[in-house]
Amino acid sequence: MIPVTKPYLPSREKLNQYIDGIYERAWLTNNGELVQELTKRLEEYLKVENLLLVANGTLALQIAYRALGISGRDNATEAITTPFTFVATASSLKWEGVEPVFADIDPDTWCLDPANIEPAITPKTRAIVPVHVFGNTCDVDTINAIASKHSLKVIYDASHAFGVKYQGESVLKHGDAATLSFHATKLFHAGEGGAIVFKRKEDLERAKKMINFGITGPETIEELGINAKMNELQAAMGLCVLHGMEENLKARDAVWQRYEQALSQTLQLQTQPNGLDYNYAYFPVVFENEEQALRVAATLKENGVLARRYFYPSLESVECLGAKADQPVSKDIASRILCLPIFDQLSRKDQKNIINLIETELKA
Repeated sequence: MIPVTKPYLPSREKLNQYIDGIYERAWLTNNGELVQELTKRLEEYLKVENLLLVANGTLALQIAYRALGISGRDNATEAITTPFTFVATASSLKWEGVEPVFADIDPDTWCLDPANIEPAITPKTRAIVPVHVFGNTCDVDTINAIASKHSLKVIYDASHAFGVKYQGESVLKHGDAATLSFHATKLFHAGEGGAIVFKRKEDLERAKKMINFGITGPETIEELGINAKMNELQAAMGLCVLHGMEENLKARDAVWQRYEQALSQTLQLQTQPNGLDYNYAYFPVVFENEEQALRVAATLKENGVLARRYFYPSLESVECLGAKADQPVSKDIASRILCLPIFDQLSRKDQKNIINLIETELKA
């Protein structure tokens, strides 16, 4: 079965070298040497400052909310976010006692539509949590202007946007914080893990305390915290994956371009803004209707290919998040979308077969 994604696995020889060092030092967690090295190398690679490694991408969101004073309040708090995203974007808010308020997406970029943000603002609103969906950058300038006007924090869920640049700058520099997921399915991964990039150093320093139980010394606990630290084995995998990043990107770029050339005239693709330097993390396509999308997915599966309905269902319909009024654009796109397999080891032969299966089904 061809999966929708497959983790990039680095050289075992390289990984073993890092693991040998872990055994020699017998230091497995608590800001070890490899976590420090990965932090430095990621800041250099991504050209950002104030990066904090954490255990996973969901904790990255939760720590960002806490460090920026969005969650942990006594009074009811709301944050405006998109319904077209992985559930963790909204469930992390709910888990932190912040009510997610959904605003609809742009029908072309599939990112949070700034025109829908201001009508959703109430006296309880404390933040905007947009998502760079599939690595496509949000309208960062307009969102920043709205946030400034209403004194709101902006936390970007940038889980898909590793290495993405907009107008020559890392998209991670936008907002008060941007979070990354290093789950095994991501372009860059550490098996499991995540990171937060803060705009301000003081927010980084506060978050550093939070991820280690609020402990600042052998006998000092300064505030309420949690265990969200990345360990050395995760960092070892991350360092190895980073070492092979250019090879990985080159292979995925080739896969993405072949899909784009074959399918762009018959299916709706995501519109990307001018000045976007993309990372080829996903290849989503939108079909004419839900029936067609489901038929294609079934045909692919019958032929040993898995395509995923990222992101279905539209989150305003999820009961545990406090189901709310329909967001029609998100609901429509979510019903018609499929993400096609894309990973560095996908062969030309297999990809051609996937394309042929889709084209045959579209003509049926």
